Amino acid sequence: MTLQEMKKRKKELGLSNERIAKLSGVPIGTVQKIFAGITKTPRYDTLLALEKVLRDGSSRENMYGYTRMSSGDRMLMEPAVKHGAGNTAEKDPDQGEYTIDDYYSLPNERRVELIDGIFYDMAAPTPVHQIILLQLLLQLSNCAESHSECEVIGAPCDVRLDRDNRTMVQPDVFIICHGDQITSKRIEGAPDFVIEILSPSSRAMDMFRKLNKYRYAGVREYWIVDPDKLQVMSYDLEHDSFPDKYTFEDSVPVLISGGECRVDFQRIYDKISRYL
Repeated sequence: MTLQEMKKRKKELGLSNERIAKLSGVPIGTVQKIFAGITKTPRYDTLLALEKVLRDGSSRENMYGYTRMSSGDRMLMEPAVKHGAGNTAEKDPDQGEYTIDDYYSLPNERRVELIDGIFYDMAAPTPVHQIILLQLLLQLSNCAESHSECEVIGAPCDVRLDRDNRTMVQPDVFIICHGDQITSKRIEGAPDFVIEILSPSSRAMDMFRKLNKYRYAGVREYWIVDPDKLQVMSYDLEHDSFPDKYTFEDSVPVLISGGECRVDFQRIYDKISRYL
């Protein structure tokens, strides 16, 4: 759930901050700050605790096991294929219990991410999305060859973010600076740098759930690229500072390179402007 959905659900259920704090185990002060909008980026485990309380009040959500994204985004239905069930997809009430074994048992044509035991279907990217992705890869790769030993990688590529069996993501673009993380099958552990390019179906996921997931997994720097608003949000997760906001007229510094590498978004805009 997004924060707005949590607020709406809280109102629907008639739950007070005190009641939510008691049911979730989250301190009342933290609950108050989150719902008042004072805490902008709550801890990921705190959000999960609050979400669980609000979900338990909805028999429909518990029955069909889906997560709604923000208003206007598509509803992500996550009926997963049970391990050993072949290619037959079925609605399952046990979302949150799936593992990497289940992930690798899915049909090859189905593109999903597994986050904390829950499957999230991924819509096919748009042409503009792919043009931006290619341009980011080109610029970052050219810089990495000149300035570092880091590897620049683009989706689709599996990343076992937490090195556990409950999460597997596919960031749009990411940088790995420790070669031992790269195996023949996937990436083990958090990348140093991640970029997600927003689309209508991924906006809430990338701006909310993944931001916190990447933060606590150990990603050092995270960019959110918004083609609709022609905007880039740069998060220095290593120092937990407020994000820097850029436009598609700016040259954006890569913080993990000490600013030696930059991405010229004006060049990217020139590539996509005719299709906007």
